[in-house]
Amino acid sequence: MRTVVLLTRSNIFMTIAWYGHLKYKGSPLWQAVLVSWGIAFLEYCLQVPANRLGHYQFSAAQLRTIQEVIRLAVFCIFSGLYLKEGLRWNYVVGFLMIVGAVVFIFKKW
Repeated sequence: MRTVVLLTRSNIFMTIAWYGHLKYKGSPLWQAVLVSWGIAFLEYCLQVPANRLGHYQFSAAQLRTIQEVIRLAVFCIFSGLYLKEGLRWNYVVGFLMIVGAVVFIFKKW
């Protein structure tokens, strides 16, 4: 559970770093890059420990899968609340397909 919490927090920072500047298109690109790098540093401070701790419980492929599901969930929330971009039906279907992939990765075959 600690891994998931750390991954979720790291993804919040990374989503802000990658997409937060889109509301400030009038600012110089170099400023957006520097601010994004600063935010991404905070993301790495959570991501690295999350993967280190998580690898005791999960395989690397499972960690990556957890990361992608969290990333998409955080992005959907961020996109709606911050960027005011709604989810289209095809986005939801694609997201559900990725969740289906999680079943295949975590199922004991």
